[in-house]
Amino acid sequence: MDQYDVIVVGAGHAGCEAALAAARLGCRTLLLTMNLDLMALMPCNPAIGGPAKGHLVREIDALGGEMGRVADRTFIQIRMLNVGKGPAVQAPRAQADKRVYSLAMKHTLEATPNLHLKQALVEGLCVERGRVAGVVTQQGRRYGARAVVLTTGTFLRARIITGEHELPAGRAGEFPANALSRSLQEAGLELGRLQTNSPPRVDARTIDFSQTVPQMGSETPLYFSFQPPQGPSLLPPPHPVYPVPQPTAWRPQLPCYMVHTNERTHQVVRANLCRSPVAAGLTQGAGPRYCPSIEEKVLRFPGKAAHQLFLEPEGMATMEVYVQGMFTGMPEEVQLAMLRSIPALAQAEIMRPGYAVEYDYVPSQQLSRTLETKAVRGLFHAGQINGTSGYEEAAAQGLLAGINAALAVRGREPLLIRRDQGYLGVLVDDLVTKELTEPYRLMTGHAEYRLLLRQDNADLRLSPLGHAVGLVSEERAAAVEAKRRAVCDELERLASIWLPAATLAALDPGKPGGSPGEGASALQTLRRPSVSYEAVVAIAPPPAPLAGAAAEQVAIEAKYAGYIAKQEREVARVLRLEEHRIPDGLDYGAIVGLRTEARLKLAAIRPATVGQATRIQGVNPADISVLLVHLRR
Repeated sequence: MDQYDVIVVGAGHAGCEAALAAARLGCRTLLLTMNLDLMALMPCNPAIGGPAKGHLVREIDALGGEMGRVADRTFIQIRMLNVGKGPAVQAPRAQADKRVYSLAMKHTLEATPNLHLKQALVEGLCVERGRVAGVVTQQGRRYGARAVVLTTGTFLRARIITGEHELPAGRAGEFPANALSRSLQEAGLELGRLQTNSPPRVDARTIDFSQTVPQMGSETPLYFSFQPPQGPSLLPPPHPVYPVPQPTAWRPQLPCYMVHTNERTHQVVRANLCRSPVAAGLTQGAGPRYCPSIEEKVLRFPGKAAHQLFLEPEGMATMEVYVQGMFTGMPEEVQLAMLRSIPALAQAEIMRPGYAVEYDYVPSQQLSRTLETKAVRGLFHAGQINGTSGYEEAAAQGLLAGINAALAVRGREPLLIRRDQGYLGVLVDDLVTKELTEPYRLMTGHAEYRLLLRQDNADLRLSPLGHAVGLVSEERAAAVEAKRRAVCDELERLASIWLPAATLAALDPGKPGGSPGEGASALQTLRRPSVSYEAVVAIAPPPAPLAGAAAEQVAIEAKYAGYIAKQEREVARVLRLEEHRIPDGLDYGAIVGLRTEARLKLAAIRPATVGQATRIQGVNPADISVLLVHLRR
């Protein structure tokens, strides 16, 4: 038996981050995958980021992960979403080149010391006295390890369905992992069932782009990573079939294209509902509420005349175009009829039909906050095996699981991220305290402190944690601290500069009632909605110009100071409960006055802290009061 410190099973976005983290922390790491040519594949939309998801990618980068850096080297378009709204919900989103992204991540993995890559189908776990000891492959080969991270995606006992046809597969053309499901059950883990849908891909040469609305990329440089890539782009030139606009000065980009369904489309859907595996109830697992199939959308919103669809190129040089929004498991001929009901797609040809995929998952209440399973010590889960959806959610979990697997092997304290520290903390806390009845998708509305958890300050929030763990270099940590000092110094400087009334009137002539006669500080002036940081420093320049990222922080900290302070006070109040630990072996049955429902939920989930207990469905404030009294005794 070959022996490793950490074994990672699966090389999707979760597996890649987990393997890189463990290897970079000095562990002898093995990454096992069914196909080495499909690592970090984007089987659904080749897009990264968006609200909450873009925040996660920034946090992955701040902690020393890889997704943001690879995305920056391979995106064919990037935009900042929600620029007309507040900074809490603004988020970058990029369309990646599907093949180039996968290849770039593979090269990164291959070049990482301590990391070994092997192609194999894992069929079982080796468990000894309640602790994982390794894995066994389909060929009967055993690999030993002190920690194992499972990132199996949609492959556990999976089947894909298109209309009346189904076959065992985790993705089109790839085998399922049936035996591993049985091995997990034998290890004492409960399994559930979920499903999701993929849309058709159409040939770009059969699209009438003149009948679409182009969605352009950013005119100014924009990246996920706080350390933008250096050197030439990895992308090939765009195929001439795409009506490429004038390239931006900083990077060539391909637009995406918006179209809409219509009544003809909806008629096709309604006439064929009996042939939909989702609408007809042929799937056992629940699907994602916020990314439903087109047939579910038509049924759910019967009065809506049209639904947005986005035609998104899957790469610079490929002809495949992803039809974002038309997720379906309908038969291929029905999919073609739906597409051709839309004017821009009247001549469309399908290159790959959409399909529904149904798979096993391990309900995440069986995990601790480290993403280690409670039933088997040393076994960690990350990604869709935990019931989540999305590349970003998977990569973030993979990074955390890989870090904690390595720290466990080294005998170090685990990395735990609180809800007030990052969206990654929100994601993990939701997974281990909430009962999931559908694939989980992270949203900005899930974060109660979202003004503190902006995408622009992820490095200030999390890079110190990444540095303490060992994934963020001394040089990068010093740069983050220099940025923090620059922001603090500039805020103090602006507070010390007094601007007379005449200057205020010139900066903010539209302020109702005129400017106060006694004037105001430059910091108070910057807090006015219509006054920009650039306008203030034009009158009161700093000794040396601030970098763009630091200047952005100064403006946000000034304008939202009252709201930020309010959230920080709330964090301080709640932190007392978050730090109040609950003993691992606490007997909830012995707590007098605790309701039966609360007793059962607490015993099943076994929260680590009182703060976590407050967020468990079925546990009310009276139960928390009883619990606190018992703990004090």
